[in-house]
Amino acid sequence: MESNGIISAQTAQINPKAVGLPLTIVVEVELRAETAGRIDEVKRSFQEAPEIQQCYYVTGEVDFILIVIVGDMSEYEDMTQRLFFPNDNIRKFRTLVAMNRTKTGMRVNI
Repeated sequence: MESNGIISAQTAQINPKAVGLPLTIVVEVELRAETAGRIDEVKRSFQEAPEIQQCYYVTGEVDFILIVIVGDMSEYEDMTQRLFFPNDNIRKFRTLVAMNRTKTGMRVNI
């Protein structure tokens, strides 16, 4: 199944709280310009950020949904200062702090 692309990776699911990363944040990001080059630029910056566990380019009112795992709000603020504020293509972002990680995982029901 790996050779034909059905299995893309084999990973261990780690409890973030157990390794000092108890805070899960969902971030909605809206861009100013949605040209292919500008979108790819933002995707690359999100892919390179270690705090961003998952990144989805979506349709609708926002352009990206990010799942961010950090130790505290200070770490999240540092990430926003590094990724969002200097990027003139990011119009705005909205932060949703998870009160509880009710269900997580990457299972595909087949």
